[in-house]
Amino acid sequence: MERWWVPEQALDVGLVLGPHRRGTGDPTWRAAHDGAVWRTSRTPDGPGTLRVGVRAGSVHGQAWGPGAEWLLEGLPALLGAEDDASGFSVRHAVLEDVARKHAGLRIGRTGRVMEALVPAVLEQKVVGREAWRAWRWLLNRYGEPAPGPAPEGMRVVPEASVWREVPSWHWHRAGAEAVRARTIATAAWHADKLEAAATSEELDRLLRALPGVGVWTSAEVRQRAFGDPDAVSVGDFHLAKLVGYALTGEKTDDPGMMRLLEPYKGHRHRATVLIWLTGLRPPARGPRMPVRDYRGLLTCPRCGPRTQPT
Repeated sequence: MERWWVPEQALDVGLVLGPHRRGTGDPTWRAAHDGAVWRTSRTPDGPGTLRVGVRAGSVHGQAWGPGAEWLLEGLPALLGAEDDASGFSVRHAVLEDVARKHAGLRIGRTGRVMEALVPAVLEQKVVGREAWRAWRWLLNRYGEPAPGPAPEGMRVVPEASVWREVPSWHWHRAGAEAVRARTIATAAWHADKLEAAATSEELDRLLRALPGVGVWTSAEVRQRAFGDPDAVSVGDFHLAKLVGYALTGEKTDDPGMMRLLEPYKGHRHRATVLIWLTGLRPPARGPRMPVRDYRGLLTCPRCGPRTQPT
């Protein structure tokens, strides 16, 4: 199936869809040489593959699989057609040039909670490469092959029931310790209620009622599933320092970040995206956080190597 859609304003497809990519090897996301973007999704109608390209200012969407019609119907929302930036205005000179340069920035919504929640939980308190490695392993093991002529290796996020049944040794093989595994499994038991949330505020309440889900994880999910322009990732390891440095020249903490973002209330997440796009980063003064590998814990220092379950 296919659909043509003409956006009312400038649109940067790669920039809008970029937040849904979890590392360079994400099995659910691919960038084509012609600038098109491939995505897979677990829709209410089943698995689907979506290809989004731009021709002469028009967006061309193609979709395959049982979820094809659902994906094409939601294509404008995915690309930010429902993103109302009318109340947003730049309040810091450092953001003026980047706002003009990236006029095609929109905050889109997928409408799918679990496919945003699982990788967000995997990214809790670890470096990105560690979380993305786990995401790839789990998708390659439990995801379905992408419908249609998708690029080789693309997979569709499994159903919630599958996440509930992943055995502990496979979480271990993926590199996710018991706390994050338990958080994902618990959320999967409540997947129907989470997916049925009508507003970002309702989803925030439901998510934060789950053990292991806090303000950071909730914001990361609502940014993607609901396109919430005000959901700030409070508690992020880098964000507060980056915001403080870009806007004042000095690092700050989470309360300081929220004070700096107060003029953008209603669009605070949008402001942080623009700040990130400035490329301004505080100077590094220490070693990077290491990439941990829980799979190595199968070797007991006293008993020696143990047989790794398949």
